[in-house]
Amino acid sequence: MDTELGDFLRSRRAGLRPEELGLASYGSRRVPGLRREELAQLAGVSVTYYTRLEQGQSQNVSDNVLDAIARALRLNDDETAHLRDLAKPIRRKRANPARAEAVRPGTAQLITAMEGVAVVAMDRRSDVLAWNAMGHQLLAPHYAADSPRSSAERPNLTRMLFLDPATRELYVNWEDEAKRSVASLRLVAGRHPDDRHLAELIGELSMKSQLFSALWSRHPVLNCTFGVKYFAHPQVGRLELQFEVVQMPDDSAHRILMYSAEPGTSAEAALRLLGRGAVEETALPIPRVVERSHRERG
Repeated sequence: MDTELGDFLRSRRAGLRPEELGLASYGSRRVPGLRREELAQLAGVSVTYYTRLEQGQSQNVSDNVLDAIARALRLNDDETAHLRDLAKPIRRKRANPARAEAVRPGTAQLITAMEGVAVVAMDRRSDVLAWNAMGHQLLAPHYAADSPRSSAERPNLTRMLFLDPATRELYVNWEDEAKRSVASLRLVAGRHPDDRHLAELIGELSMKSQLFSALWSRHPVLNCTFGVKYFAHPQVGRLELQFEVVQMPDDSAHRILMYSAEPGTSAEAALRLLGRGAVEETALPIPRVVERSHRERG
């Protein structure tokens, strides 16, 4: 039984009420949300067919059926793509298990040459493959600068987020960052069902972090490629940074994560200090409105 597909469909059925979809609700319900027969009716498929699909027993499901189910469940674009990944997984050839992930030399050279931007190269599991001085000092100054070169010592941004106290203190809105990280990891796991190391990471985090386990069970899905993050850096204080994630155009599934600051702000000055390694012991001045907002968040 394909529990990933079933869990995802059940989680989305549970989030919908018959009334909001124009369906009459009859009798008491043992569980919240739509019944299978109601969803099958909305999608225009038989109850038997949908049940088999939810149980992972239906092979070669068509794109038209998946699109109909996605519309019935009111899935967004990321969730619809995730549904396709789970229902029609692509079995990729496994790489040599003895071969460690590595960033291309040209990519590493480009990252090192980038100035004014904190840059990190990651694989699909969020293992750090390379970073420039600014990226290292922003995200993990307590790690050795050359740690990405060793597969045994390589930082993993998701593991750090949930299990490393220093990383937890780095994010002002840590819970939002945790939710975003799990939703992104769900999307990756759906695209790479045969990745043993990814499965091991998910298992480790599920065992060691109750919050990760709780978030994972909700089956969130989100393709996080840009936005704003708020840092409380131990050396340069508060920073509001924009981030962009760029997928490498090959089949490596490597990504480049870049953080930048608005020109002329204290955050830009702080990033430059981090890049030069000339970090002061005291934090930069924090605007009162930001400081008050942080206290209000608790």
